[in-house]
Amino acid sequence: MVALSLSTSNFANAFLGKKLPLQGNARQLTAYCSVSRSIKCAVDTPYGGNVQKFPRISVWDPYRRLGVSHDASEEELWGSRNFLLQQYAGHEGSEEAIEAAFEKILMASFRQRKKTKINLKSRLKKQVEESPPWIQNLLSYVELPTTDVILRRLFLFAFMGGWSIMNSAESGPAFQVAISLAACIYFLNEKMKSLARASITGFGALVGGWICGSLLVPNIPSMLLPPTWTLELLTSLVVYVFLFLACTFLK
Repeated sequence: MVALSLSTSNFANAFLGKKLPLQGNARQLTAYCSVSRSIKCAVDTPYGGNVQKFPRISVWDPYRRLGVSHDASEEELWGSRNFLLQQYAGHEGSEEAIEAAFEKILMASFRQRKKTKINLKSRLKKQVEESPPWIQNLLSYVELPTTDVILRRLFLFAFMGGWSIMNSAESGPAFQVAISLAACIYFLNEKMKSLARASITGFGALVGGWICGSLLVPNIPSMLLPPTWTLELLTSLVVYVFLFLACTFLK
């Protein structure tokens, strides 16, 4: 709705002969209103509409402005933001105030998560530095790869385990174990740049997994295992775990 207030009656009479178009653009209204500083022009809503103004537009706290608590979840924040934007759609100042409060909360949450992540790394680093020398030497051979690398190698060895289980009634898992060992040596060689060292590490993981499997599997109650699962199969599953850990987390 357009409201015009004129400081003098003479100036008001000059505009009585002009009929402002109700659906004209804002530039024409601005031209009329800029003739004198005493003219007050406010465009609150298009003709035929009645847009509400957000009552908490001047509230400084972004949580109170959105009407949510400080421990609100991300879903609650999005829901409040979308509801308010829909309720006060068309009022530019209200929309800007709602969006500003929502963005302020998101930025604060992002900074808090980043700070927590940095603090966690600092704590782990401090604990490693304060640990005994033999633990520090042991951790010097370990690295944490990216999530993508972990998932791809986990899928590979899980596939080998599933393949061994499916063929357990027909033949042993020797072929699958051989493929897994070759894959482990290949991945280790990519990091170590030494085929001899990668081969020794891969065979060491194979032997270690086979020994642990041979000691662990007999202690599992037979009633918990399918009848077709032999000692050799169960031991090979432990070997796959050792090969996965070796090629993924060893430097």
